[in-house]
Amino acid sequence: MKINLPVPDHSTLSKRDLLLEHELRRLDGYEVLILDDIGYVQQSRDEMEVLFTLLAERYEHRSVIITSNLVFSQWDQIFKDPMTTAAVIDRVVHHSVIVEFGKEVPSHRAQQAAQRIAEEHHATQENSPEE
Repeated sequence: MKINLPVPDHSTLSKRDLLLEHELRRLDGYEVLILDDIGYVQQSRDEMEVLFTLLAERYEHRSVIITSNLVFSQWDQIFKDPMTTAAVIDRVVHHSVIVEFGKEVPSHRAQQAAQRIAEEHHATQENSPEE
């Protein structure tokens, strides 16, 4: 599920705060939220503040599963501010189980793509005229 909130300007800050509060209450009904590929797409500072608020609200209250290709030392690329980044990492790692997959664990998507390319190449070879 993707949450889209409008980028606030001075006239919509109150409205945004009300929408955010409503969304946080609604999401609180879920025992677990999954944030997949965090950091894959760059977000605005306002969007990262919403993400920080979400994580802070769920801290020690509900579960969050986060996947990312970025190691924690690169999360400043996500949150843009060293203090916010440190606060998020602190909340995320406290009471957590961290499962780290290195290069020794192949990417499922990369394997599928390689298999598809090999099959296409094999099909092309079978259909080409012999010399």
